[in-house]
Amino acid sequence: MWWRQEIRMRDTLSHFRWAFAATIGGLALAFWLGWEMTGTLSGALSALVIGAVLAVLEISLSFDNAIVNANKLKAMSPVWRRRFLTWGILVAVFGMRVVFPLLIVAVAAHLGPVAAIHLAATDPARYADIIDDAHLSIAAFGGTFLMLVGLRYFVDEQKEIDWIDRVECRMRQCARVRGMEIAFVLLLVLGFSWMMPSDDAGDFLFASLLGMLTFTGVELLGHVLDAENGMRGAAAVGGLGAFLYLEVLDASFSFDGVVGAFALTQNLFLIAIGLGIGAMYVRSMTLMLVERQTLTQFRYLEHGAFWSVLALAVIMYVQTLMHISELVTGALGAALIGLSLWSSIRYNRRKRGCAFPDSEPAETSQEA
Repeated sequence: MWWRQEIRMRDTLSHFRWAFAATIGGLALAFWLGWEMTGTLSGALSALVIGAVLAVLEISLSFDNAIVNANKLKAMSPVWRRRFLTWGILVAVFGMRVVFPLLIVAVAAHLGPVAAIHLAATDPARYADIIDDAHLSIAAFGGTFLMLVGLRYFVDEQKEIDWIDRVECRMRQCARVRGMEIAFVLLLVLGFSWMMPSDDAGDFLFASLLGMLTFTGVELLGHVLDAENGMRGAAAVGGLGAFLYLEVLDASFSFDGVVGAFALTQNLFLIAIGLGIGAMYVRSMTLMLVERQTLTQFRYLEHGAFWSVLALAVIMYVQTLMHISELVTGALGAALIGLSLWSSIRYNRRKRGCAFPDSEPAETSQEA
């Protein structure tokens, strides 16, 4: 019925009301920033367009982030879920899009926080060069963390549903060998470091091991905190540990977008505006996926997201050897998620066909 579709559309739009407000405010701020920097209408419009493009770039790179977040949020308590969707957006927008690039510059150039802000405002070209020089370590850390996130999902004996049957079934069987995913990532890291110059190999190995230790430490902390909370009551499970895990996960997803944004502009504040708008849409998509239980309705959507995570991790590794456009990264992630969504729709149609014998015969083959 048309009225049901209208109600559903209104419900969908309600999830994005804050994202729409951030878009209007952010683009207005980008326009004002361009006017202040150039004093011309063309400069203001250019800043407006760059802010919009950065927002689209962030959304395209982070849709899988929303699905992975929703997967974790399902098990979180309502209190910590609300905290992640409120406090977490402050960390995502302000922490990752402003503080993190400043921190990189402060460490790399041996500057204080105030000096790093001054450098970003007065010498954006030098600021961008420092960020670019740190790209190898950023890609190694983020790639390792995301690789372990993706493998932990597939290398799990308790996982019951497979999308790509042959591959995922064998990955699930690898869970019988403890630490198999750690060994695989270490082997991958050693392989990439072997292909690098000796000066870069040391930085790559150090950052990769730091990413691995961060993943292990956050998981360990989560287990300890959740175990303590579980003794106080089931409602407390999925608290601080899961919150910290999601924040580090969000940071790892953001690395690629933050570094890639400098290809469009060297203005830190314009980057923060554009990527911040995109981050608001990611949070809105996460909330919609959780409240509508979309992951339950579409059987293979999670699988596509985690395959996209693994693809992004590999791309981040490869980017330490050659440049790969963010368009390729976004297109590959969107393709994997799109295929998993299509497979889920086909599965639902077959399931309905089996439920109603009078309907057309359902297919019996499994998804590839």
